[in-house]
Parts: sequence; structure tokens; C-alpha cells
Amino acid sequence: MHLDFDPQAPALNEISFDDFLKVDMRIGEVIEVTEFPKARKPSYKLKINFGEGIGIKKSSAQITHHYSMDQLMGKKVLAVVNFPPRQIGNFMSEVLVMGFSDKDNNIVLFDLDKNVPSGARLH
Repeated sequence: MHLDFDPQAPALNEISFDDFLKVDMRIGEVIEVTEFPKARKPSYKLKINFGEGIGIKKSSAQITHHYSMDQLMGKKVLAVVNFPPRQIGNFMSEVLVMGFSDKDNNIVLFDLDKNVPSGARLH
């Protein structure tokens, strides 16, 4: 799923800290990338290793504009790991890879400035 947000828009409604803690965002390492020609919008199918506690999960990600399959192999990505699986075409996406929209609404992933282990939680 790709949501377009206006970077000039005000912040969304306040949430409680307890609400924030319910969203489990973890770092995982991309271990497999394949094309996803059946997706409505250009996407890749990813397999991401989140370490021993969560394991390997699948995701559909609309990140083809800025990233080749080769660039994604071994890349650390942030994903929400506790949403229910979602059917995307003929593919079951298990986690939501997080990114930012550029000025043309193409997704940009972030880079860590230090290495963290797969499975590390955002807090």
C-alpha cells in the first residue's frame, strides 16, 4: 500500500504513547528480491530476514523507481511486522516496508548511519 502525504500538511491527530507501542517496527535484511509483474503498480516481492525472533517474512514493496533488485539485496529496511497479512494480487504480503515519498510520490528508503542487528525494534 502506498499513501500519498503532503509534506506541508500539519501533523495527524495525536495518539497516546501506548498506541505507538502497539506498532512493532523492526529492521530486517533483504535476502531475496523478485519482480512482481502482476501488481497493479510497479513493485518487487521481497523476502526479509528479521532475525531469530520473527524470522523471514514476505512483502510487496512499490520501490522500483529508486532501487534495482541488485541494490536491494542485503539492504536493511524498516518494516511494520505486526499488521495482519494482506493479499496483494496473487501474493500474500506479511509485513509493511516503511519509506518516505519524494516530490513525485516515489518511495525512498532510509539508510542507517550505524549497523544494528536484524530484528532490532524502533523506539
